Amino acid sequence: MAIVQFPLKLVGRRMLAPSVAHLTFTRDDGQPLDFVPGQFIQVHFQYADGTATKRSYSLATIHDHALAPGDAVEIAVSYVPGGAATALFEGLDEGGTVQASGPFGRFCLMPADVNRRYLLIGTGTGVTPYRSMLPLLAQAIATRGAEVVLLFGARTPAELLYGDEFRAFAEAHPGFRFVPCFSRELPAPGSAHAHADVRHGYVQQFLAEFAPDPAGDVAYLCGNPNMVDACFEALKEAGLAVPQIRREKYVSSK
Repeated sequence: MAIVQFPLKLVGRRMLAPSVAHLTFTRDDGQPLDFVPGQFIQVHFQYADGTATKRSYSLATIHDHALAPGDAVEIAVSYVPGGAATALFEGLDEGGTVQASGPFGRFCLMPADVNRRYLLIGTGTGVTPYRSMLPLLAQAIATRGAEVVLLFGARTPAELLYGDEFRAFAEAHPGFRFVPCFSRELPAPGSAHAHADVRHGYVQQFLAEFAPDPAGDVAYLCGNPNMVDACFEALKEAGLAVPQIRREKYVSSK
């Protein structure tokens, strides 16, 4: 079956980090993009020699789908030196369009979930789907007392994507704990990123600290493949069954 493509028009751009842009699109065919938080879209384009290719991007959009289908389509894009997709997006002016398809994927919160706690683990742009999930997580915290821990790995404070939003969400929702893990550089004392739950190292080093519990936890892993594999093995060793561990790997492509 042929994949249906649709045009996305760029309406906004801001830098989240020195090499990561947050791009906001709207569908340029008048249709909404209804999706489940955690899903991704594919952007279709051509290499310089005319060969067709595509890249996948998790949706960062925060939207209450109980009210109406959304028209904003937000993604986070890592700029890779020499990358074909990077050239596409860096060269795209506001009002310009790209072709996309989707949404796809099953890296989503499940309506039937009754777990006591979510362990959300991400690195880099792998944190994007968790931003999209925030309204559903707020609902799970409010309606069934769910707890949420977000372990987010970045190299430096400048690369902590959506950090201000996650920290504000944690302050507004006592059931949500935000734990940034910096592998290279810690925040300066007194800075916005310096708070009690900051860790120095990689996310997989701190997973055991949160005592993964097969009786009450569901874990989500998204980002660097090495991190996803290491955390997957650690969670299995802690006793979590494979269906309790939902994962998605991000691989950089040129």
